[in-house]
Amino acid sequence: MDVNEYMQSLGQHARQASRALARAGTETKNKALLAMAAEIRAAAETLKLENERDLEAGRSKGLEAALLDRLTLSDARIESMAEGLEQIAALPDPVGEISDMTYRPSGIQLGRMRVPLGVVGIIYESRPNVTADAAALCLKSGNATILRGGSEAIHSNQAIAACIRRGLEQAGLPETAVQVVQTTDRAAVGHLITMPEYVDVIVPRGGKSLIERISNEAKVPVIKHLDGICHVYIDSEADLDMAEEIAFNAKCHRYGVCNAMETLLVDAAVADTILPRLAVRYGDEGVELRGCSRTRAILKDINAATDADWDTEYLAPILSIKIVDGVDEAMEHIHHHSSGHTESIVTENYQRARRFLAEVDSSSVMVNASTRFADGFEYGLGAEIGISTDKIHARGPVGLEGLTSQKWIVLGSGQIRK
Repeated sequence: MDVNEYMQSLGQHARQASRALARAGTETKNKALLAMAAEIRAAAETLKLENERDLEAGRSKGLEAALLDRLTLSDARIESMAEGLEQIAALPDPVGEISDMTYRPSGIQLGRMRVPLGVVGIIYESRPNVTADAAALCLKSGNATILRGGSEAIHSNQAIAACIRRGLEQAGLPETAVQVVQTTDRAAVGHLITMPEYVDVIVPRGGKSLIERISNEAKVPVIKHLDGICHVYIDSEADLDMAEEIAFNAKCHRYGVCNAMETLLVDAAVADTILPRLAVRYGDEGVELRGCSRTRAILKDINAATDADWDTEYLAPILSIKIVDGVDEAMEHIHHHSSGHTESIVTENYQRARRFLAEVDSSSVMVNASTRFADGFEYGLGAEIGISTDKIHARGPVGLEGLTSQKWIVLGSGQIRK
């Protein structure tokens, strides 16, 4: 197989299919999604058999237990995939929505219509369920998609792709509306991200090295975030009971997620009170604490934080702590070390909360809430294709609306410009 010719063919078919999807109504798209869900349930045993082929190959290659777990398709995960398709079918369709209609002095009526992006390329690792989730989000938002999963999940992804194709066929939509790359050749990724004539946007989902490569080499716009270096700042006027619960939840609810807190900033005025309380809670969970010199004067048994710690996404039970003198120093630290993902302030001071919201430049900024809420489902998007820390087009959790754009529409009754 010539990889270049193969990827060009996928791109051509995706572009053609995108025009058919742009014409498809909500009822047709929902019919396809519900048919896909039914097909996935009906093919559960086949999916598990194909998944076992991937697991056997993974075990023979010495994949870590955590990676094998992400790769596994259990009965519960297969049902969750089907339910996810049904949930996306139940979401409002953003395509065709018209907003901001107004009359101009010339007599024309002007507004904006929400439209699909066209063709979305998605590159992801390990989790086969992403195949169904990404296909569903792209379909509901009217986009054709090319999915390139990790080589470790090739059999699982192709089995899921067969269910997706049958669902599309039942709804009368082209099966090329969702195409899963069949080759494990790494060159396929290089071609996918350099075909602007066929692909309108790339969404990479995976580790930092993958996303850095895509960002550096792509000739197509990329929706991505590299790191989730998230901060919680406990202000001198915080409710300390609230602050304790937020700081504990933001770190310990789940470790290996991009919206987990990695650095805790504490105002010096309350550090003596709140830090020992938190140290007990973190200690019970086995969290390793690394602190600045002022922090270590209070928590004497913890490790020293290095300069590298402030710029590290641990994705593990490790937390760096810094004591600061007020909100300005906290925001300055965030400015220098944040990845632009999510930051939170805990305070009862309205003016400081407003300043934090206005001056901290991240995709999600919170007051008196855990960073763990930075998630498409929690934001009411129903599902997300990923989280963007870019500032143009989509920012924060990217759901159906983030997979669309807007165009101007003009309604006239014979007006000509004079």
